[in-house]
Amino acid sequence: MTSSLSPRVHLGTLLRQMGDVSASGELAELHYEQGGDQQSMRFAKPAPYRVSVNALQGNEFWLQGQFEPTLEMECARCLRPVAVPLSLKLGTLMRYDPAAQTPYLEEADTGEEILVFGEPDLNLSNYLAETTLLEAPLSVLHDAACKGLCQVCGHDLNEGPCEHSVGVPIEESSERFLEAEHEGKQHARQTPFAALRGLELPDE
Repeated sequence: MTSSLSPRVHLGTLLRQMGDVSASGELAELHYEQGGDQQSMRFAKPAPYRVSVNALQGNEFWLQGQFEPTLEMECARCLRPVAVPLSLKLGTLMRYDPAAQTPYLEEADTGEEILVFGEPDLNLSNYLAETTLLEAPLSVLHDAACKGLCQVCGHDLNEGPCEHSVGVPIEESSERFLEAEHEGKQHARQTPFAALRGLELPDE
């Protein structure tokens, strides 16, 4: 397996004749574009990828493969670093369009996404980053029993109580944190008009 700075597959041969090409490597990070801004995604350890591209009819191709990144995330309660391994199966239809300056995903009439590219030397950074972001969890815990941080001084309660929590059992503090977390999620589902439901209006 080769090491590379960016995941690339060379499609020059496929643009001239039928067949298939493949590429593999390991990525320490991904540099990609999102919303017009340049972003970076670092991995806890080298992330291997393997892709192969088969020529179909006309300017269409099929990409398939595997990507195994280990994301660097933070525990949602205590902010400890958490390594999150993912195993992503790749598969997407591709279309060659010389007018495309950078690769992008386009939704077909069938609802299927198509990767449109204009350069034979195809950089897969944006595609792999978007695939990873779609499959990554929104939040993680370093341990299911994580007690979180003291809301006053920020002390990690997993290491024991602090002066602010000494009078409150750690279990109770953790339960309050979970209740607040649950209430926050419930509140996020409410509409802006939820507060008007119990309001009594005068009769006209």
